[in-house]
Order: sequence, then structure tokens, then C-alpha cells
Amino acid sequence: MKKDKRKLILNGILIIAFIFLFVWILLTYGKDLTYLLKNPVKFERWIKNFGTVGILIFIAIQIIQVVIFVIPGEVVQIAGGYLYGTFFGSIYSIVGITIGSLICFIVARLLGFDFVRNLLSEEKLNKFDYIINNEKGEFVLFLLFFLPGLPKDALSYIAGLTPVKFINFFIITLIARLPGIVISAYIGANLEIKNYTIAIIISIIAILLFTIGLYNKDKVMKKLRDYNK
Repeated sequence: MKKDKRKLILNGILIIAFIFLFVWILLTYGKDLTYLLKNPVKFERWIKNFGTVGILIFIAIQIIQVVIFVIPGEVVQIAGGYLYGTFFGSIYSIVGITIGSLICFIVARLLGFDFVRNLLSEEKLNKFDYIINNEKGEFVLFLLFFLPGLPKDALSYIAGLTPVKFINFFIITLIARLPGIVISAYIGANLEIKNYTIAIIISIIAILLFTIGLYNKDKVMKKLRDYNK
């Protein structure tokens, strides 16, 4: 009983901390972060004002995006390519995304189902009940992270509830998300050098793949569910 009470208190403290961090980020950096969506030139100027420390700030933005869903991940990845080119933009994005994903995984692993349910909602968790406590979850997690159009925002938390080992999750999230990150960074890099034709073509292909994945999401999820039975 005492253990459950301590866990409940710890869950409450962490939820309050998440809310506080979210509000603090919005109040402190909200205006600057909106440049990601409205004015990439101003965002570039803001980041580069920090000099080499700007790289760490960009990585921190990626971590925050994964942990508390401040802004769409693809937008930050494109910004990485715009700021640092395809290669380094991809590197900095994958570092931030991987760190953020591992934080989510560890938090969920330590605090358990009740915390994740309070954070994400029971309805969302029910959609992924087929990978929780399932020994086949690693392959399914890889596909969920890899395929475009499938839900990813909460997946790192949900992965922490599965039997997947920490090192295996690290490899899964690193490899599965890399192609999408590189594509996004490539779009951003071409936007920065004003090669709009290539950027538009790649963007259209990416949107088509995303749309196909989104349209067939329920079918894919059903097949994955059946695979895990």
C-alpha cells in the first residue's frame, strides 16, 4: 500500500513537472519557436546568434519536441536541414530525437502503466495493447517507427511498457526513424539554397507516402495486431 502511494505521488510530481516545463518553454521561447512555422530565416538567425551553442539548442528543441510534443517533429527536422545541411542536420536531429525517445522510454519503464495512461489517455493506450507485454513487440515497434503516416508521438512512452530491452529500443528508434529524418533534412537543405524544384518534388513524394500510410493506417494496425496474436 505504501509503495502504491509513493508511486502515485511520484507520478503526480512528474506530471506537474511536465506541465510546468511545457508552460515555461512556451512562455520563454514560444515566440522564437513559432519562427519554425512562420519564418525559417528568423529562426536561423535566432539559432545562429548563439554561435556553436546553437547546435546544442537545436538538439534540445528536438528532445523537447519528442518528450512533450511542442511542435511537429517533421518541422524541426526540415529546420535542421535548412540550418546545417542534409548531413549535419540529420545527425543533430537523430541525436535529439534518440535522446528524447530514450527519456520517454525510461520514464515509462520506471513509472509504469498508470503514469503513461494519465499522460496519454487510456484510449490511445488501448490502440497499442497488442505490443504491451508481447514478446513480438520489437518488430512491430520498428514498423510503427519506420512506416510513414503511422502514429509516433506517443510511441516511445508506450515502448517503455513493453518487454523490449533498452538497448534494442535504442537500435530500433535510431535505425527506423533515420530515413524519414534524412528526407526531411534534405528538403530543408534544398529550401535554404533556394533549390525549390527539388524541395517541392521530394515534399510531394513525402506527403504522398504519408497520406498513403495515414489512409491505410487502420489496415496496417490490424495486420500488426493479428501478427502479434
